Amino acid sequence: MRLKSRQARPVLPPLPVLRERAGVRVFGRSESRLQIESRPHPNPLPGYRERGSDKHRPPVVGGIALLVFVCFAAVASAQVDSSAKPDHPPGLALEPNKVRGDEITPAQQAAVERGLAWLAKQQDVSGSYSTAMQGYSNHAAITALAGIAFMEAGNLPNRGKYGRETQHCLDFILASCQESGLIASDAGQGPMYGHGFATLFLGEIYGMTGDEQVKERLERAVRLIEKTQNPEGGWRYQPVPYDADISVSICQIMALRAARDAGIKVEKNTIDQAIHYVRSCQNPDGGFSYMSPAAGGGGAGSGFARSAAGVAALYYAGVFQGDDLIRGLDYVKQFTPGKPAAQQNEGHFYYGYYYATQAMFLAGDQYWADFYPAIRDELIRRQQDDHWEGDFNDDYATSMALIILQMPNRYMPVFSGKGPGD
Repeated sequence: MRLKSRQARPVLPPLPVLRERAGVRVFGRSESRLQIESRPHPNPLPGYRERGSDKHRPPVVGGIALLVFVCFAAVASAQVDSSAKPDHPPGLALEPNKVRGDEITPAQQAAVERGLAWLAKQQDVSGSYSTAMQGYSNHAAITALAGIAFMEAGNLPNRGKYGRETQHCLDFILASCQESGLIASDAGQGPMYGHGFATLFLGEIYGMTGDEQVKERLERAVRLIEKTQNPEGGWRYQPVPYDADISVSICQIMALRAARDAGIKVEKNTIDQAIHYVRSCQNPDGGFSYMSPAAGGGGAGSGFARSAAGVAALYYAGVFQGDDLIRGLDYVKQFTPGKPAAQQNEGHFYYGYYYATQAMFLAGDQYWADFYPAIRDELIRRQQDDHWEGDFNDDYATSMALIILQMPNRYMPVFSGKGPGD
Protein backbone atom coordinates (compact mmCIF):
# COMPACT_ATOMS: atom_id res chain seq x y z
CA MET A 1 0.00 0.00 0.00
CA ARG A 2 1.33 3.43 -0.82
CA LEU A 3 1.85 5.96 1.92
CA LYS A 4 -0.48 8.52 0.44
CA SER A 5 -2.26 9.08 3.75
CA ARG A 6 0.90 10.48 5.34
CA GLN A 7 1.85 14.09 5.05
CA ALA A 8 4.92 14.33 2.86
CA ARG A 9 8.05 15.58 4.59
CA PRO A 10 10.40 17.96 2.82
CA VAL A 11 13.30 16.43 0.92
CA LEU A 12 16.32 18.65 1.44
CA PRO A 13 18.97 19.18 -1.22
CA PRO A 14 22.32 17.40 -0.90
CA LEU A 15 25.35 19.20 0.45
CA PRO A 16 29.00 19.07 -0.69
CA VAL A 17 31.24 16.55 0.98
CA LEU A 18 34.88 16.63 2.07
CA ARG A 19 37.31 13.83 2.84
CA GLU A 20 38.63 13.26 6.32
CA ARG A 21 41.09 11.26 8.32
CA ALA A 22 39.69 8.83 10.84
CA GLY A 23 41.21 6.78 13.66
CA VAL A 24 40.08 3.22 13.08
CA ARG A 25 39.51 0.91 15.99
CA VAL A 26 38.41 -2.69 16.39
CA PHE A 27 36.55 -3.77 19.56
CA GLY A 28 38.93 -2.85 22.36
CA ARG A 29 42.05 -2.84 20.16
CA SER A 30 43.59 0.36 18.88
CA GLU A 31 44.39 0.43 15.20
CA SER A 32 46.86 2.67 13.40
CA ARG A 33 45.72 5.95 11.95
CA LEU A 34 44.91 5.22 8.33
CA GLN A 35 43.88 7.43 5.46
CA ILE A 36 40.26 6.62 4.68
CA GLU A 37 38.93 7.72 1.33
CA SER A 38 35.19 8.42 1.46
CA ARG A 39 32.72 8.18 -1.35
CA PRO A 40 30.55 11.33 -1.32
CA HIS A 41 27.15 10.49 0.10
CA PRO A 42 24.39 11.86 -2.14
CA ASN A 43 22.25 13.02 0.80
CA PRO A 44 24.33 14.08 3.82
CA LEU A 45 22.57 15.74 6.72
CA PRO A 46 23.46 19.17 8.08
CA GLY A 47 25.09 19.17 11.52
CA TYR A 48 26.12 15.58 11.02
CA ARG A 49 27.58 14.08 14.19
CA GLU A 50 31.10 12.65 14.19
CA ARG A 51 30.98 8.97 14.89
CA GLY A 52 32.46 8.09 18.27
CA SER A 53 32.61 11.71 19.42
CA ASP A 54 30.37 14.24 21.14
CA LYS A 55 31.61 16.94 18.80
CA HIS A 56 29.51 18.04 15.86
CA ARG A 57 30.98 18.51 12.45
CA PRO A 58 30.28 21.38 10.12
CA PRO A 59 27.59 20.62 7.56
CA VAL A 60 30.01 19.95 4.73
CA VAL A 61 31.89 17.11 6.36
CA GLY A 62 30.94 13.81 4.85
CA GLY A 63 33.44 11.08 5.63
CA ILE A 64 30.86 10.39 8.34
CA ALA A 65 28.83 7.78 6.70
CA LEU A 66 30.90 6.31 4.07
CA LEU A 67 34.02 4.23 3.86
CA VAL A 68 35.20 3.52 0.37
CA PHE A 69 38.56 2.02 1.12
CA VAL A 70 39.27 0.33 4.44
CA CYS A 71 42.83 -0.95 4.73
CA PHE A 72 43.74 -4.00 6.74
CA ALA A 73 44.62 -3.44 10.41
CA ALA A 74 48.21 -2.18 10.79
CA VAL A 75 50.46 -2.15 13.82
CA ALA A 76 50.01 1.07 15.81
CA SER A 77 51.91 4.03 14.34
CA ALA A 78 53.12 1.90 11.39
CA GLN A 79 52.29 2.36 7.72
CA VAL A 80 50.59 -0.38 5.74
CA ASP A 81 53.34 -1.99 3.70
CA SER A 82 52.92 -5.43 2.19
CA SER A 83 56.67 -5.90 2.02
CA ALA A 84 56.85 -5.47 5.80
CA LYS A 85 54.20 -8.15 6.44
CA PRO A 86 55.97 -11.49 6.02
CA ASP A 87 53.57 -13.14 8.47
CA HIS A 88 50.44 -11.93 6.68
CA PRO A 89 48.10 -14.91 6.22
CA PRO A 90 47.90 -16.03 2.60
CA GLY A 91 44.57 -15.52 0.87
CA LEU A 92 43.47 -12.48 2.88
CA ALA A 93 43.71 -9.02 1.35
CA LEU A 94 45.90 -6.30 2.81
CA GLU A 95 43.45 -3.84 1.27
CA PRO A 96 39.94 -5.32 1.52
CA ASN A 97 36.97 -3.49 -0.03
CA LYS A 98 39.16 -1.98 -2.73
CA VAL A 99 37.10 -0.53 -5.54
CA ARG A 100 37.16 -2.48 -8.78
CA GLY A 101 36.11 -1.22 -12.18
CA ASP A 102 33.77 -4.10 -12.98
CA GLU A 103 31.37 -4.18 -10.03
CA ILE A 104 28.54 -1.89 -11.12
CA THR A 105 27.07 -2.57 -14.55
CA PRO A 106 24.12 -1.02 -16.43
CA ALA A 107 22.11 -4.20 -15.85
CA GLN A 108 22.83 -4.06 -12.12
CA GLN A 109 21.82 -0.40 -11.93
CA ALA A 110 18.58 -1.04 -13.81
CA ALA A 111 17.71 -4.01 -11.58
CA VAL A 112 18.32 -1.92 -8.45
CA GLU A 113 16.24 1.00 -9.73
CA ARG A 114 13.29 -1.29 -10.50
CA GLY A 115 13.64 -3.08 -7.18
CA LEU A 116 13.74 0.09 -5.09
CA ALA A 117 10.68 1.49 -6.85
CA TRP A 118 8.79 -1.77 -6.22
CA LEU A 119 9.87 -1.91 -2.57
CA ALA A 120 8.72 1.67 -1.96
CA LYS A 121 5.23 0.76 -3.19
CA GLN A 122 4.90 -2.14 -0.76
CA GLN A 123 5.32 -0.09 2.42
CA ASP A 124 2.33 -0.10 4.75
CA VAL A 125 0.83 3.14 6.07
CA SER A 126 2.43 2.25 9.43
CA GLY A 127 5.84 2.36 7.75
CA SER A 128 6.28 -1.38 8.13
CA TYR A 129 6.87 -4.32 5.87
CA SER A 130 5.52 -7.79 6.47
CA THR A 131 5.56 -11.40 5.32
CA ALA A 132 2.87 -13.71 4.07
CA MET A 133 3.70 -16.14 6.88
CA GLN A 134 1.20 -16.39 9.70
CA GLY A 135 2.21 -14.24 12.65
CA TYR A 136 4.67 -12.09 10.76
CA SER A 137 2.69 -9.02 9.74
CA ASN A 138 4.24 -5.63 10.50
CA HIS A 139 7.61 -7.24 10.95
CA ALA A 140 10.51 -5.35 12.56
CA ALA A 141 13.24 -7.39 10.86
CA ILE A 142 11.91 -7.00 7.33
CA THR A 143 11.17 -3.32 7.91
CA ALA A 144 14.77 -2.79 9.07
CA LEU A 145 16.13 -4.66 6.05
CA ALA A 146 14.00 -2.58 3.70
CA GLY A 147 15.31 0.56 5.40
CA ILE A 148 18.90 -0.64 4.92
CA ALA A 149 18.18 -1.32 1.24
CA PHE A 150 17.02 2.29 0.83
CA MET A 151 20.03 3.59 2.77
CA GLU A 152 22.44 1.61 0.59
CA ALA A 153 21.13 3.64 -2.35
CA GLY A 154 22.24 6.81 -0.55
CA ASN A 155 18.96 7.71 1.16
CA LEU A 156 18.70 8.97 4.73
CA PRO A 157 15.56 9.87 6.68
CA ASN A 158 13.77 12.54 4.62
CA ARG A 159 16.75 12.92 2.31
CA GLY A 160 17.00 11.43 -1.15
CA LYS A 161 14.61 9.88 -3.61
CA TYR A 162 13.44 7.36 -1.02
CA GLY A 163 14.07 9.53 2.03
CA ARG A 164 10.39 9.49 2.96
CA GLU A 165 10.26 5.70 2.91
CA THR A 166 13.47 5.54 4.96
CA GLN A 167 11.93 7.88 7.53
CA HIS A 168 8.78 5.77 7.74
CA CYS A 169 10.88 2.63 8.31
CA LEU A 170 12.61 4.48 11.15
CA ASP A 171 9.28 5.64 12.58
CA PHE A 172 8.01 2.06 12.72
CA ILE A 173 11.20 0.71 14.31
CA LEU A 174 11.18 3.45 16.95
CA ALA A 175 7.52 2.70 17.69
CA SER A 176 8.47 -0.97 18.15
CA CYS A 177 11.06 -0.19 20.84
CA GLN A 178 10.01 -1.48 24.25
CA GLU A 179 11.02 -0.20 27.66
CA SER A 180 13.13 -3.32 28.21
CA GLY A 181 15.21 -2.45 25.16
CA LEU A 182 13.67 -5.15 22.99
CA ILE A 183 12.70 -4.04 19.49
CA ALA A 184 9.82 -6.18 18.33
CA SER A 185 6.41 -5.69 16.76
CA ASP A 186 3.38 -7.27 18.42
CA ALA A 187 3.16 -9.89 15.67
CA GLY A 188 6.81 -10.91 15.77
CA GLN A 189 7.83 -14.48 16.63
CA GLY A 190 11.36 -15.39 17.72
CA PRO A 191 11.97 -11.70 18.43
CA MET A 192 15.78 -11.72 18.63
CA TYR A 193 16.07 -11.98 14.84
CA GLY A 194 14.04 -8.81 14.48
CA HIS A 195 15.85 -7.17 17.37
CA GLY A 196 19.23 -7.78 15.77
CA PHE A 197 18.28 -6.39 12.36
CA ALA A 198 16.42 -3.44 13.90
CA THR A 199 19.38 -2.58 16.16
CA LEU A 200 21.68 -2.72 13.12
CA PHE A 201 19.38 -0.29 11.32
CA LEU A 202 19.31 2.10 14.29
CA GLY A 203 23.09 1.91 14.59
CA GLU A 204 23.54 3.00 10.98
CA ILE A 205 20.89 5.72 11.30
CA TYR A 206 22.44 7.12 14.47
CA GLY A 207 25.95 6.97 13.06
CA MET A 208 24.83 8.96 10.03
CA THR A 209 22.53 11.49 11.71
CA GLY A 210 23.42 11.85 15.40
CA ASP A 211 19.68 11.75 16.23
CA GLU A 212 19.50 11.72 20.05
CA GLN A 213 16.11 10.01 20.03
CA VAL A 214 17.63 7.15 18.05
CA LYS A 215 20.66 7.06 20.36
CA GLU A 216 18.56 6.47 23.47
CA ARG A 217 16.68 3.53 21.88
CA LEU A 218 19.91 2.16 20.42
CA GLU A 219 21.67 2.16 23.79
CA ARG A 220 18.78 0.25 25.37
CA ALA A 221 18.82 -2.24 22.51
CA VAL A 222 22.55 -2.84 22.96
CA ARG A 223 22.17 -3.36 26.70
CA LEU A 224 19.48 -5.98 26.03
CA ILE A 225 21.80 -7.84 23.64
CA GLU A 226 24.53 -7.85 26.30
CA LYS A 227 22.15 -9.09 29.00
CA THR A 228 20.73 -11.91 26.89
CA GLN A 229 24.06 -13.43 25.81
CA ASN A 230 24.13 -17.00 27.06
CA PRO A 231 27.05 -18.64 28.91
CA GLU A 232 28.38 -20.10 25.65
CA GLY A 233 28.64 -16.58 24.20
CA GLY A 234 25.75 -16.69 21.75
CA TRP A 235 22.08 -15.83 21.39
CA ARG A 236 18.88 -17.52 20.26
CA TYR A 237 15.25 -16.71 19.46
CA GLN A 238 14.07 -15.39 22.81
CA PRO A 239 15.58 -12.50 24.84
CA VAL A 240 16.84 -14.79 27.60
CA PRO A 241 20.39 -16.11 28.19
CA TYR A 242 19.45 -19.75 27.72
CA ASP A 243 20.74 -21.33 24.50
CA ALA A 244 22.35 -20.16 21.27
CA ASP A 245 22.68 -20.74 17.53
CA ILE A 246 24.90 -19.21 14.87
CA SER A 247 22.00 -17.76 12.88
CA VAL A 248 20.62 -15.53 15.62
CA SER A 249 24.08 -14.80 17.01
CA ILE A 250 25.35 -13.16 13.80
CA CYS A 251 22.39 -10.75 13.91
CA GLN A 252 23.40 -9.58 17.38
CA ILE A 253 27.13 -9.43 16.61
CA MET A 254 26.56 -7.31 13.52
CA ALA A 255 24.19 -5.03 15.46
CA LEU A 256 26.85 -4.54 18.14
CA ARG A 257 29.40 -3.69 15.44
CA ALA A 258 27.15 -0.99 13.99
CA ALA A 259 26.43 0.44 17.43
CA ARG A 260 30.12 0.36 18.40
CA ASP A 261 31.12 2.13 15.20
CA ALA A 262 28.54 4.82 15.95
CA GLY A 263 30.14 5.50 19.34
CA ILE A 264 27.87 3.41 21.58
CA LYS A 265 29.74 1.54 24.32
CA VAL A 266 29.86 -2.21 23.83
CA GLU A 267 31.45 -4.34 26.53
CA LYS A 268 34.63 -6.02 25.30
CA ASN A 269 33.81 -9.17 27.24
CA THR A 270 30.59 -9.53 25.26
CA ILE A 271 32.57 -9.56 22.02
CA ASP A 272 35.27 -11.88 23.36
CA GLN A 273 32.63 -14.41 24.42
CA ALA A 274 30.89 -14.10 21.06
CA ILE A 275 34.13 -14.86 19.22
CA HIS A 276 34.63 -17.92 21.42
CA TYR A 277 31.11 -19.13 20.62
CA VAL A 278 31.41 -18.62 16.85
CA ARG A 279 34.72 -20.46 16.77
CA SER A 280 33.18 -23.34 18.73
CA CYS A 281 30.68 -23.80 15.89
CA GLN A 282 33.33 -24.30 13.21
CA ASN A 283 33.88 -27.79 11.81
CA PRO A 284 37.09 -29.35 10.46
CA ASP A 285 35.94 -28.74 6.86
CA GLY A 286 35.88 -24.98 7.54
CA GLY A 287 32.09 -24.74 7.57
CA PHE A 288 29.96 -23.95 10.60
CA SER A 289 27.33 -25.85 12.55
CA TYR A 290 23.96 -24.37 13.40
CA MET A 291 24.73 -24.87 17.09
CA SER A 292 27.99 -25.48 18.93
CA PRO A 293 28.92 -29.17 18.99
CA ALA A 294 31.19 -28.40 21.94
CA ALA A 295 28.14 -27.40 23.97
CA GLY A 296 26.18 -30.48 22.93
CA GLY A 297 23.86 -28.38 20.81
CA GLY A 298 23.52 -30.80 17.89
CA GLY A 299 23.19 -29.55 14.32
CA ALA A 300 26.85 -30.45 13.85
CA GLY A 301 26.96 -30.55 10.05
CA SER A 302 28.29 -27.69 7.96
CA GLY A 303 25.90 -25.81 5.70
CA PHE A 304 26.15 -22.85 3.35
CA ALA A 305 23.91 -20.26 5.02
CA ARG A 306 25.14 -20.85 8.57
CA SER A 307 28.75 -20.98 7.40
CA ALA A 308 28.39 -17.64 5.61
CA ALA A 309 26.93 -16.28 8.85
CA GLY A 310 29.84 -17.71 10.83
CA VAL A 311 32.52 -16.10 8.67
CA ALA A 312 30.69 -12.74 8.72
CA ALA A 313 30.34 -13.01 12.50
CA LEU A 314 34.10 -13.35 12.92
CA TYR A 315 34.72 -10.28 10.77
CA TYR A 316 32.15 -8.14 12.59
CA ALA A 317 33.52 -9.27 15.95
CA GLY A 318 36.91 -7.89 14.94
CA VAL A 319 38.69 -11.01 13.70
CA PHE A 320 40.44 -10.05 10.46
CA GLN A 321 43.02 -12.77 9.98
CA GLY A 322 43.68 -16.34 10.90
CA ASP A 323 43.24 -19.91 9.75
CA ASP A 324 39.62 -20.02 10.88
CA LEU A 325 38.76 -17.19 8.48
CA ILE A 326 40.62 -18.73 5.55
CA ARG A 327 39.00 -22.14 6.08
CA GLY A 328 35.59 -20.52 6.42
CA LEU A 329 36.00 -18.41 3.30
CA ASP A 330 37.19 -21.40 1.30
CA TYR A 331 34.16 -23.39 2.42
CA VAL A 332 31.72 -20.60 1.54
CA LYS A 333 33.25 -19.84 -1.86
CA GLN A 334 32.28 -23.35 -2.98
CA PHE A 335 28.75 -21.96 -3.16
CA THR A 336 29.62 -19.18 -5.58
CA PRO A 337 26.72 -19.08 -8.06
CA GLY A 338 27.55 -21.17 -11.09
CA LYS A 339 29.59 -23.73 -9.16
CA PRO A 340 28.19 -27.25 -8.58
CA ALA A 341 27.85 -26.81 -4.80
CA ALA A 342 25.63 -23.76 -5.32
CA GLN A 343 22.92 -26.07 -6.66
CA GLN A 344 23.06 -28.21 -3.53
CA ASN A 345 22.77 -25.71 -0.67
CA GLU A 346 20.13 -26.37 1.97
CA GLY A 347 17.93 -23.38 1.26
CA HIS A 348 17.71 -19.90 2.77
CA PHE A 349 19.05 -18.50 -0.48
CA TYR A 350 18.79 -14.79 0.32
CA TYR A 351 19.88 -15.11 3.95
CA GLY A 352 22.91 -17.17 2.95
CA TYR A 353 24.05 -14.92 0.13
CA TYR A 354 23.41 -11.80 2.24
CA TYR A 355 26.15 -12.92 4.64
CA ALA A 356 28.33 -14.63 2.03
CA THR A 357 28.53 -11.44 -0.02
CA GLN A 358 29.55 -9.44 3.04
CA ALA A 359 32.20 -12.03 3.96
CA MET A 360 33.68 -11.97 0.46
CA PHE A 361 33.56 -8.17 0.38
CA LEU A 362 35.50 -8.01 3.64
CA ALA A 363 37.98 -10.64 2.43
CA GLY A 364 38.61 -8.65 -0.73
CA ASP A 365 41.01 -9.48 -3.58
CA GLN A 366 40.19 -12.66 -5.50
CA TYR A 367 37.47 -13.76 -3.10
CA TRP A 368 35.45 -10.64 -3.94
CA ALA A 369 36.55 -10.50 -7.58
CA ASP A 370 35.21 -14.02 -8.20
CA PHE A 371 32.16 -13.96 -5.97
CA TYR A 372 30.42 -10.65 -6.55
CA PRO A 373 29.99 -10.79 -10.35
CA ALA A 374 28.54 -14.30 -9.96
CA ILE A 375 25.94 -13.36 -7.33
CA ARG A 376 25.21 -10.07 -9.11
CA ASP A 377 24.39 -11.83 -12.37
CA GLU A 378 22.43 -14.56 -10.58
CA LEU A 379 20.24 -11.99 -8.83
CA ILE A 380 19.66 -10.09 -12.06
CA ARG A 381 18.59 -13.38 -13.64
CA ARG A 382 16.21 -14.14 -10.76
CA GLN A 383 14.48 -10.76 -10.76
CA GLN A 384 10.78 -11.01 -11.62
CA ASP A 385 10.36 -7.82 -13.67
CA ASP A 386 10.76 -5.46 -10.70
CA HIS A 387 11.16 -7.59 -7.57
CA TRP A 388 12.46 -10.90 -6.19
CA GLU A 389 10.60 -13.91 -4.83
CA GLY A 390 11.49 -16.63 -2.37
CA ASP A 391 12.17 -17.50 1.24
CA PHE A 392 9.70 -15.72 3.54
CA ASN A 393 8.02 -13.41 1.05
CA ASP A 394 8.70 -10.91 -1.72
CA ASP A 395 9.33 -7.95 0.61
CA TYR A 396 12.07 -9.91 2.36
CA ALA A 397 13.59 -11.37 -0.82
CA THR A 398 13.63 -7.98 -2.55
CA SER A 399 15.20 -6.21 0.43
CA MET A 400 17.93 -8.85 0.70
CA ALA A 401 18.61 -8.84 -3.05
CA LEU A 402 18.92 -5.06 -3.09
CA ILE A 403 21.33 -5.05 -0.15
CA ILE A 404 23.52 -7.63 -1.90
CA LEU A 405 23.47 -5.85 -5.27
CA GLN A 406 24.33 -2.48 -3.73
CA MET A 407 27.37 -3.61 -1.73
CA PRO A 408 29.72 -1.91 -4.25
CA ASN A 409 28.13 1.46 -3.37
CA ARG A 410 30.06 1.36 -0.08
CA TYR A 411 27.65 3.76 1.61
CA MET A 412 27.01 1.69 4.77
CA PRO A 413 29.80 1.99 7.35
CA VAL A 414 29.05 -1.38 8.97
CA PHE A 415 29.81 -3.25 5.75
CA SER A 416 33.41 -2.07 5.96
CA GLY A 417 33.82 -4.41 8.92
CA LYS A 418 35.39 -1.70 11.04
CA GLY A 419 34.91 1.97 11.51
CA PRO A 420 35.76 4.93 13.71
CA GLY A 421 34.87 4.83 17.38
CA ASP A 422 36.30 5.65 20.76
